[in-house]
Amino acid sequence: MRTLYIIRHAKSSWDNPGLRDFNRPLNERGFREAPMMAQLLVDQGIKPDLLVSSPAKRAITTALFFAEKFGIEENQVLREQDIYEAAPTDILRIISNLPDSATVVCLFGHNPTFTEVANLFSENYIDNIPTCGIVQIESEAEHWNTLYEGNSRVKARFFPKEVNR
Repeated sequence: MRTLYIIRHAKSSWDNPGLRDFNRPLNERGFREAPMMAQLLVDQGIKPDLLVSSPAKRAITTALFFAEKFGIEENQVLREQDIYEAAPTDILRIISNLPDSATVVCLFGHNPTFTEVANLFSENYIDNIPTCGIVQIESEAEHWNTLYEGNSRVKARFFPKEVNR
């Protein structure tokens, strides 16, 4: 059994319109929601083996909030350049190349791609994964490279506005 958490980065700031998209930081709401959503997973007893993030500032900052809550060192969070500006096929390739030693993985990145990937495994259409939204995908795949729509499905989703805290 393998579990993948697709986590969209927390809300980013648009205060500096001249700032390159890659370098946009989190805004105040993002700084509140990232630790709150990470704690939600911790409270459910989830302990990932691996965190993989887009290196974009808003994504890696979100991932580091989760790492802190999980007790994972900052240098243990993998930065995967191909998540930034990825197509769904790129994300599926990244998933297929995850190490089999990791059975629970959190993947941090961006929309619209993350919503498109989640819908590949969902019986109920997901219109949009909001910022800091989490989609849990359970798979019967023995290896990450054998994970596909037929042996994997969305088990749960956690969206900040739906979490009563």
